[in-house]
Amino acid sequence: MTRPADFWNTVYDNDTAPWVIGEPQPAIVALERAGGITGRVLDPGCGAGEHTILLTRLGYDVRGIDMSPSAVAYARANAAEQGVPNAAFEVADALALGDRPDFAGDPPGSAPAFDTIVDSALFHVFGTEDEARAAYVRSLHAVCKPGGTVHVLALSDVEPGFGPRISDTLIRDSFRDGWALEELRPARYRGRITDLVAQEDTQDLDVSASGRVDAAAWLARIRRL
Repeated sequence: MTRPADFWNTVYDNDTAPWVIGEPQPAIVALERAGGITGRVLDPGCGAGEHTILLTRLGYDVRGIDMSPSAVAYARANAAEQGVPNAAFEVADALALGDRPDFAGDPPGSAPAFDTIVDSALFHVFGTEDEARAAYVRSLHAVCKPGGTVHVLALSDVEPGFGPRISDTLIRDSFRDGWALEELRPARYRGRITDLVAQEDTQDLDVSASGRVDAAAWLARIRRL
């Protein structure tokens, strides 16, 4: 569900984000090791910055963006603490990346800047909000180079869990015109049970002693035509 920046600021300021686990998502680590990430990289909805930090450390040219100033401040502090102070973060609206000449060119889409986009748990936030989801997909298309790749890691509705869970059909239907869906497979998403999600359908999840949980997810690879 789309929420204003103030909501996300509160989540980071109060440390209640279930996706802040102190490490990158294992699925994204495996994706990089398998060669799925190339060229210049965008990390939309970067949150705590773990994937931007990881990829910067590995030598990628990567930019992490988030609509929440508190998230970006958190990510910058996290990067400095991990010894990667050159990790690049900025506040930006993922629904309007086409308005950025440095990302999309002028006119929008004339000079897209990114070879790979790694979406870890942003796409599913839009859930069934058709207009916001369509705007996001258009925004990605404007900044992803032709032949470039968008990877989407999203919570799945096939099991009980936490957060906004979606179907594989929603992913398929969203990336049609201008895209080729090359792979869509089950995966896992690692989170933690915080007050923000404690009242959700989490009783059947296998929660570790540290409060971590691996929930059902989708991992999609989508080619920009």
